[in-house]
Amino acid sequence: MKPSAKSSIGFILNAHMPFVRHPEYPKFLEEDWLFEAISETYLPLLRMLKKLREEEIPFKLTMSISPTLCTMLADPILQGRFTNYLRLHQELGEKEVVRCSTENPPILPLVHRYLDQIKDNVKDYFELYQCNILSGFRDLEESGHLDLITTAATHAFLPLYSEYPAAVNAQVELAVQSHINFFKRRPKGFWLPECGYYPGLEEYLKGEELPFFQLGAQALALSETPVKRGNYAPIVTPNGVYGFARDFHLTNLVWSNVEGYPCDPVYREFYRDIGYDLPLEYIAPYIHEPEVRVFTGFKYFAITNKGNDKQYYNIEAANKRVKEHAQNFLYEVAKKTEKIENYLDRSPFYTLAFDTELFGHWWYEGIDWLEEVIRLAAVSEKTTLQTQLAYTIKYPDAQELTPAFSSWGEGGYADVWTDGANVWSYRHIHKAIERIEELAIRFPHQTSLKQRFLNQAAREVLLAMASDWPFIIHNGTSTNYAKKRLLDHLKNFNVVYEHMCKNAVNTEWLVKSEKRDNIFPDIDYNIFDADSIRNRYNA
Repeated sequence: MKPSAKSSIGFILNAHMPFVRHPEYPKFLEEDWLFEAISETYLPLLRMLKKLREEEIPFKLTMSISPTLCTMLADPILQGRFTNYLRLHQELGEKEVVRCSTENPPILPLVHRYLDQIKDNVKDYFELYQCNILSGFRDLEESGHLDLITTAATHAFLPLYSEYPAAVNAQVELAVQSHINFFKRRPKGFWLPECGYYPGLEEYLKGEELPFFQLGAQALALSETPVKRGNYAPIVTPNGVYGFARDFHLTNLVWSNVEGYPCDPVYREFYRDIGYDLPLEYIAPYIHEPEVRVFTGFKYFAITNKGNDKQYYNIEAANKRVKEHAQNFLYEVAKKTEKIENYLDRSPFYTLAFDTELFGHWWYEGIDWLEEVIRLAAVSEKTTLQTQLAYTIKYPDAQELTPAFSSWGEGGYADVWTDGANVWSYRHIHKAIERIEELAIRFPHQTSLKQRFLNQAAREVLLAMASDWPFIIHNGTSTNYAKKRLLDHLKNFNVVYEHMCKNAVNTEWLVKSEKRDNIFPDIDYNIFDADSIRNRYNA
């Protein structure tokens, strides 16, 4: 039956950063991951969305902001360090204007563009958000333009912990608690880290009243129950939680690192940065000591080709291509709808799930592309933007089935997080989970120092579970740091375990650890009482 309504696009943006906070050092290299994301993605994205709202352009998006990212964005120490980061980069931009005026005048418009963005960031960060940009996302939710959802407490790849119900429950329950603390309302859904699903995971979401989650593209096709509407409508699991499988074809137009839009030769080249290109004596004040070159955000070349012979970036050409790619995207949506709509009993819903940091950071033009798509969809007769939650309200009846174990990682399962380089970590993390469960049962409902000591142990286990560390090791980037973080969290947990086996507390160590890891201040280690969780879920 051919539907009369428009097809719908449901964007889900996952904003996540691993918990990196090192107050014990005056400056720390890996904290730049957060600062780059704020300056190149989050602040420009907020400006774009608020501009559309002011112009009364209708749009609805779903966005997940992870508990680790929320904690860092609200942290006074990191806020102060980001302030220094902004000022340092503004100084570099002003220095580049002077240099390029004589050495390379043709790229001056691009230099001024970067400098203007930094100045906009400074103004917004201090005047509009008082150093906490979470208020900007909360404001957009209150005006009805964003549906804010949460994700696992430390973005753990949950299928690898399916045999540990207390650990999975802790990741979900703490995520909801953290979201409420930061946004003063319950999350409207749940982002499965890496789209990692296993049958039964929905029980923990149901326990926290989370209405929907997203899935990898193959999750429904591989289900034991034949799927009726493909990935063009949500399914509902037997316990009533909805699952939205992402559309691989439409996502790949943006996501593919081989033929996606971001690969276009006229777009900006990410890896050519003056932090690596300019002489050390010039760039030294803006990199990390001692002589550790880093990205500065000042990048002057286009992708051009796969070689090193790059052309200068042309702003006008890139802007033109952005409009073409936005038009092509909606054309592809319409063309796909024409092919499938006669086989559906309702208009198709396309779930498009992305890491937020793709837009603006990795793909410099990505925020402009998203804005253009929103503008075109607002006047389109064929396509509209809709959130997942709104769709379930409009179409509450869905096919009931249980999706298959899956992820959006390479190969579609767990290969990325369990390859030869990182699989060693899980026997140690699993042992730590078993031991925190043991401590929760042996020492229930402690108070004072013992309670804090055991709470810190629970934090260490959760931080060790983060999917970021095995992912970084798999990719071979910042490998030493990722391994060190994993081993440090496991060692820290063992400090607590060994002391509690002696019925003792290491007070000096505890105070230092709490100051370093200020995440989940309301955590209760009793959440790892495995007997209680098994009884709750009959697991």
